[in-house]
Amino acid sequence: MTAPRIKIDLHKIRDNTRCLVERLKPLGITVTGVTKGVCGHPGVARAMLDGGAIGLADARLANVRRMRKAGLTCPILMIRTPMLSQAGQIVETCEASCNTETSVIAKLAAAALRRGISHEIILMVEMGDGREGIMPEDLTNAALHVTRTPGVLLKGIGANFGCLADAAPTSQAMAVLSSLADETEGACGPFVETVSGGSSANLSWALDGGPADRINNLRIGEAILLGTDPVSGHPISGLHTDAFTLLAEVIETKIKSKPVPLKLSDPALSALSLVPGNHWTTRSILALGLQDTDPAGLTFPAAVIFVGATSDHIVVETTNCPLRIGSEMSMKMSYSALARAMEAPDVSKVLHRNRPLTEGAAGSRNGRITELF
Repeated sequence: MTAPRIKIDLHKIRDNTRCLVERLKPLGITVTGVTKGVCGHPGVARAMLDGGAIGLADARLANVRRMRKAGLTCPILMIRTPMLSQAGQIVETCEASCNTETSVIAKLAAAALRRGISHEIILMVEMGDGREGIMPEDLTNAALHVTRTPGVLLKGIGANFGCLADAAPTSQAMAVLSSLADETEGACGPFVETVSGGSSANLSWALDGGPADRINNLRIGEAILLGTDPVSGHPISGLHTDAFTLLAEVIETKIKSKPVPLKLSDPALSALSLVPGNHWTTRSILALGLQDTDPAGLTFPAAVIFVGATSDHIVVETTNCPLRIGSEMSMKMSYSALARAMEAPDVSKVLHRNRPLTEGAAGSRNGRITELF
């Protein structure tokens, strides 16, 4: 088996999606599966849809194209404000997009008119996260601009929490967003169909029974993929936290002395100059590095201590359990580690599923298919 590789359990991704869909349904909240953390991997995207997601969302055009090329025809939302230079391509591949700039909306509208269609717009509101968003006092004017522009339709409004500011939303924030939906309808006339309250960071509020009011959609990626709350980092009850496993091969194991810095007059030289110390330890090297993942986001097995990483190597120390050359080490990943590993061309992706995605799929008899990109 090729290493390094990511083992992807599609059954657990379906389960996580289904669990969240069922728990949010009584609140009137639907789930849009966010695929940017897996670079729009079609197998993972299908698992989200099989689990009950009403559609998909991504932040990169290349990821959307990958899913469309694989035959996915479901609605896809572009969740990063489209680039002006990509407006035509966004309209071609995505039914809707999140927007904050009237100039971008105008470009999307022109592209939609050329294709003889209408492109749906979700206006993102700044609710304290500090990333993208129209200021609440400017929302009505932005919404009026959309409703008066041929080629685009006002689909709804949305907000982000726990992205830049790293703070989870409160019931008060959700109430404000709901009232903004009411105000927008009052000023513009058309019904605001979608009020997208946020992402996986909203689950603590929602699953604790927070009043949903007008909030009827969440864009969920990390919780489905990793089963964790992105704000606290804690596992979410009822979800699998091991749908993705990163495996790397051991390429060196030696007993080495721990280096001790020389005491030189120049601090910079002291940091770079090493001499053998008196303490010995077993060190191993994995064929994996900064080009492949985020080492700081890896969880290593018990008795394995992370020492450091370079572009192509991860160095670990072990106690009483030397690692055999050619053996493999399994690691869990944070969201940043997963996203980088899924993007890395030298990390293969192996899908494990409880049923084929399509009838007669190659390799489906043994439940495993390897996909590289």
